[in-house]
Amino acid sequence: MKKSATRVFFLALLMGLPTVAGPGVLDLRAQGSKDKKDKEKKETPPAPVSTGEIKPTIADPNYLIGEEDVLSINVWKEPDMSRQVPVRPDGKISLPLINDVQASGLTPMQLADSITEKLRKFIADPQVTVIITSIQSRRFFVLGEVGRAGAYPLLHGMTILQALSGAGSFTQFADSKKIYLLRTEAGKQVKFPFNYKEVIKGKHPEQNIELKPGDTIVVP
Repeated sequence: MKKSATRVFFLALLMGLPTVAGPGVLDLRAQGSKDKKDKEKKETPPAPVSTGEIKPTIADPNYLIGEEDVLSINVWKEPDMSRQVPVRPDGKISLPLINDVQASGLTPMQLADSITEKLRKFIADPQVTVIITSIQSRRFFVLGEVGRAGAYPLLHGMTILQALSGAGSFTQFADSKKIYLLRTEAGKQVKFPFNYKEVIKGKHPEQNIELKPGDTIVVP
């Protein structure tokens, strides 16, 4: 009887039919499937965990470089010339061969053209790329009842509404009708009201003003 059951079992395996393991009989297919699933589970990398950190990306070609910004200068096929450099308080950067170069007030493309022109005296057909890796000169601040309060890079043309969209959602205690912006003008602090609920409905669009470096948005 036991031999007969074993023959039926292996015959079913060969024919691809479902089987039920009886006493003393090991279901090899079921065990193999379990081992495969366990292996896949171990090999699957864990899903990335969001830290809430926002890394600035300079996609605006009109962004003007400022003091303390960090730049990545890449000269094609010239590794000794390629490096990361901070913009000094005088608005300049230092590079081998050409020494000091004015960076503040220029766009990345304009600075790349300036470096290219200066390098022509030393390198045949230089190809230069300038990337802003860290914005330090143009920042604004968001404080109060938001998901991610702190300092943020200020991009060209950014408004209060756009700034708030990057600071996370409001907390349950936020009063979105009484948001305000603080700005220092002529040595004095000026307060600009911002009613979020009305602005997103198209009312009082004049409250959605363009930000300036150093502005602080407060969400009470």
